[in-house]
Amino acid sequence: MDPVRKRSKDSFKSCDSTHLVAPFPDEVLEKVLSLVKSHKDRSSVSLVCKDWYNADRWSRSKIFIGNCYSVSPEIVARRFPNIRSVTLKGKPRFSDFNLVPQNWGADIHSWLVVFAQVYPFLEELRLKRMVVSDESLEFLANSFQGFKVLSLLSCDGFSTDGLKAIATHCKNLTELDIQENGIDDLGGGWLSCFPETFVSLEVLNFSSLNSDVTFDALERLVNRCKTLRVLKVNKHISLEQLQKLLLRAPQLMEVGTGSFQQELVPCQFAELENAFKSCKKLHTISGLWEASSVYLPVIYPACANLTYLNLSYATLQSDELSKLLPNCSNLRRLWVLDTVEDKGLEAVGSSCPLLEELRVFPADPFDQDMVHGVTESGFVAVSYGCRKLHYVLYFCRQMTNAAVATIVKNCPDFTHFRLCIMNPGQPDYLTSEPMDEAFGAVVKTCTKLQRLAVSGLLTDKTFEYIGKYAKNLETLSVAFAGSSDLGMQSVMEGCPKLWKLEIRDCPFGNAALLSGLDKYESMRSLWMSACNVTMNGCRLLAKNMPRLNVEVIKDDESDDNEADKVYVYRTVVGPRRDAPPFVLTL
Repeated sequence: MDPVRKRSKDSFKSCDSTHLVAPFPDEVLEKVLSLVKSHKDRSSVSLVCKDWYNADRWSRSKIFIGNCYSVSPEIVARRFPNIRSVTLKGKPRFSDFNLVPQNWGADIHSWLVVFAQVYPFLEELRLKRMVVSDESLEFLANSFQGFKVLSLLSCDGFSTDGLKAIATHCKNLTELDIQENGIDDLGGGWLSCFPETFVSLEVLNFSSLNSDVTFDALERLVNRCKTLRVLKVNKHISLEQLQKLLLRAPQLMEVGTGSFQQELVPCQFAELENAFKSCKKLHTISGLWEASSVYLPVIYPACANLTYLNLSYATLQSDELSKLLPNCSNLRRLWVLDTVEDKGLEAVGSSCPLLEELRVFPADPFDQDMVHGVTESGFVAVSYGCRKLHYVLYFCRQMTNAAVATIVKNCPDFTHFRLCIMNPGQPDYLTSEPMDEAFGAVVKTCTKLQRLAVSGLLTDKTFEYIGKYAKNLETLSVAFAGSSDLGMQSVMEGCPKLWKLEIRDCPFGNAALLSGLDKYESMRSLWMSACNVTMNGCRLLAKNMPRLNVEVIKDDESDDNEADKVYVYRTVVGPRRDAPPFVLTL
């Protein structure tokens, strides 16, 4: 406990006339609060009274910042002096769809400079959609002597040279997780930079890197790190090499394999099968690039204990999935490509009664002539067999209102329902009616719904349903939908817990934008692109809401009065100082 720290005069005093502080010393309160893991709950606790605010301030060791421009690193440092773990998000989610221009911002370096001064004992940094340079990674590696965890998800700006710095200097590293980043891959030599005395690694994920790796260095590293529990390699690791890694690390709990295309003789097949069998703690398998029915059976011995199977890189057909899934009776999470078709999803319904999460991705989202894929019948089949389902992301070519109504009737506990009918504006293909009643059924039936993504031909009626029934909704994603401003107005007026609203290619204009004046300060962000919003509407919003940042991203060919892309978010620091010329802050 800091000896110069100010304490409340009386830990038994009431916060006000109606709320009593718990009758125990500050040290006990801080210990109790340290057991509260949810960042939302911690934030709520800090608002109870001054004593609880101070207890939260001194006891908090982890922070989550959902928008790097909502606060400054200096403010964070003043508010929380004892932080060891930081999770930080940068660009809006639509950057995943190339809707945010290059050089938009979200550079991590200024944060690292402040953290190096105030948090020399920082141990964890988890970044999403941030710009991370090699210089920043080298600065990180040399500034925090006890650094342990680096997770980069959908970040860009760095190369494998930056990973060399991390491997060379972070002597206590336990986790290096590199996923879906825009990285300049200069080769796999960075794995050789881990010192031969380095033994602390518990998580290593480089599945999204494209180059060959130095396998001897990888094998030695895996052999040394006896506490390694997660290993996800890239597609350049062969089946023969995978077998060697599994033998070195039978304690693994999560495995991401490399390519499944190597030709194996019978003895090699048996050795790989035995290697999977030896991993008694394995509960997650991913990777499986280009897997086929020839070698897929090698994982069967490990399937009984699997709770998560990620096949989003495996172009499996329905018969291959149908043979695999009966071995996976404990599966809770499943990701597949739509190459499995409806027959494959029927196997999901019949084989995975405990399934809670399903994601079906398109193998080729830009092939408009593709006649294969999944339809409403596959989704319905899953709903009949997987009554515990509460999270779905489903890309399909066609859907009906009746099918969605059946699905949510079978699975009323959905918290996340993300349906993507891939042809914009597609109606119910049997009745040619809008898909309004489908999403009406979702929000009426699924009272726990927190996240919703809508698609298909939708009128304002869908949004009336959402506003009226989706009282726990936190995130809404909308594209190519709605008839008028009334749709967005219904959502703004009716969803009390709305946290994030993402809209693109909709007929919503200034009236819709300004309907959220009573809502925006309680939300994290609003994104609108290719809508009917004008610069005057944005200026009026900024004038009425001075504590918001109202940013307009201008395109080269746009009219001066058009607001091409609008990003609105709450902030305690005012306009950002690193905005590029194409970002206008109003």
